[in-house]
Amino acid sequence: MPIRRIQLLFLCCMIAVPVQAQRTVKPVLHGRHWVAITGKPLGATAGAMMFSKGGNAVDAACAMLGATSTMWDVLSWGGETQALIYDPNQQKVVGINALGAAPTGATAEFYKDQDMKYPPEYGPLAAVTPGTPGGLMVMLAEYGTLSLKDILEPSIQMAEGYPIERSAIRSIENHAERISEWPYSKPVYLPNTDEENPAPREGQLFVQSNLAETLRKLVEAEAAALEEGKSRKEAIYDAYDRFYRGDIAEEIVRGTREQGGLITLEDLDQWQVYIEEPVMTDYKGIQVYKLTSWVQGPVMLQALNMLETMDLKAMGYNSTRYIHALYQVMNMTFADRDFYYGDPYYPPAEPMEGLLSKEYASARAQAINWNENDPDIKPGDPYPFQGEENPYLHYLDQWSEEDTTSYGSDFSYESDFYAGTTSIQAADAEGWVVSITPSGGWIPAVIAGETGVGLSQRMQSFVLDPAENPYNLPEPGKRPRATLTPAMALKDGLPYLSFAVQGGDSQDQNLLQFFLNIVEFGMNVQEAVEAANINSFQLRGSFGDHEIRPGRLLLNNEVPDWIRKELRDMNYNLTFGARTSGPITAIQFDRKHGTLWGGASDHGDDYGIAW
Repeated sequence: MPIRRIQLLFLCCMIAVPVQAQRTVKPVLHGRHWVAITGKPLGATAGAMMFSKGGNAVDAACAMLGATSTMWDVLSWGGETQALIYDPNQQKVVGINALGAAPTGATAEFYKDQDMKYPPEYGPLAAVTPGTPGGLMVMLAEYGTLSLKDILEPSIQMAEGYPIERSAIRSIENHAERISEWPYSKPVYLPNTDEENPAPREGQLFVQSNLAETLRKLVEAEAAALEEGKSRKEAIYDAYDRFYRGDIAEEIVRGTREQGGLITLEDLDQWQVYIEEPVMTDYKGIQVYKLTSWVQGPVMLQALNMLETMDLKAMGYNSTRYIHALYQVMNMTFADRDFYYGDPYYPPAEPMEGLLSKEYASARAQAINWNENDPDIKPGDPYPFQGEENPYLHYLDQWSEEDTTSYGSDFSYESDFYAGTTSIQAADAEGWVVSITPSGGWIPAVIAGETGVGLSQRMQSFVLDPAENPYNLPEPGKRPRATLTPAMALKDGLPYLSFAVQGGDSQDQNLLQFFLNIVEFGMNVQEAVEAANINSFQLRGSFGDHEIRPGRLLLNNEVPDWIRKELRDMNYNLTFGARTSGPITAIQFDRKHGTLWGGASDHGDDYGIAW
């Protein structure tokens, strides 16, 4: 049989074989009453504990957030929280913006004066103000039902000592020298007397006495308020005030500034959590929601608008043409991200209306080169699509995909590209749904004095040159454009999907393909989280040196040779991996049977519980 006919038969098989026949490493989580999923088994257990207390999905999500923040591997209590919540009472999706802000003195000129091309990856000058404690307490106060004492109980128990897992130990060992430089981090991360390897051992109780005391102070503030006759909500906000304006805030500032950081009491006092309207696009009758330009979330909506103009199902799952289409579309939308996204609460105003318009998407799609990869894709001009003139065309004329390419080691580059976090999914029978992508304060983090709170490293996501992104320059109080990007979709006015993933700049790439796996290729939620994805590296990284690799494409090891050859002939630089789906967590809503389907990635520590 001629080779080309074999290829066509293979393609037909990819389209025609029922995906229900596929086998998954993990089973689907089936639940009638609730589902709790996150990146750590202990975290999922904390969520289940809240459901057993009669809490709703917001309570469970907050407990999972606290537990995973206590586990350090990918985030800590000084990090940031981004969330989407479906409120069945309002029948709408709301956004939670709990990203920390640049502290006093953190300007582009400050970092340039220290001969930095970007703010640093690590250390006290990488820190923004803590966001996760405020995000957790605001979500709980506004949408939860349980007390802060209930929610923090698992976290306090863990801070008093939990058996540490191997992945966190590996991170500590890799950064032991840096950790030793920070006086409050060293005794926490490196508790053993073994001079050659003072890191914890797997299964050893990892004790964080200062953090446990900080969390108990929050519970004490809540209890005191309740004794005064204040309401549940008011009591939680009293705890919030103790963290951001009371003795905890004072120690955060003292301990941070002692180590060379910039955070002030005024920075903590003026920072706030925003409850905001997310952005949305309609993809073939499904409403997909993301947080707006302070994260990369709109990238996925832009990509869906472009892909809606194409017959993806006819291309075939992970065919050459499908891979090429995704790669080109993602590169165009990420180029827009790299130039136009920033904090919407600070000028200049991001052109979101134009970026998310269907007409802009159509115009961008028409520019795709279908014969080969375009290594010089630039940001588009969305301003005419919102009836305005672009004030930054002079920067676009200078744009080059080579500007930030330093080509360091592939190991350090990919470590930055996939910079870790976790994700949280929760849903209940009453209709509450929560999708969270918290992060920041990962190992190695500077611990803020005696609080036990590890500070975020998110300053590095700012740029210092307006020609690179005039919307994302640091100034005190401003939030850096982050990668963190929970997602939610409604169908017929009701929750259809809730999904998120860890992995830095790969997040919306993986979530886009997860969504298409379900909507276009009929996979169930577990098949979709395990399915082989691609990753483009032709975008400016959000970490470290903000590097870029034009034409570089990650494929799964199982991609056949003839697709590899065709892609190489189209000027792709291929790399391969055994698992390329990203550690996605997701919930799908079965309206026909009134049940919940949960999916958790088949690699990493992602884990879920359902009932």
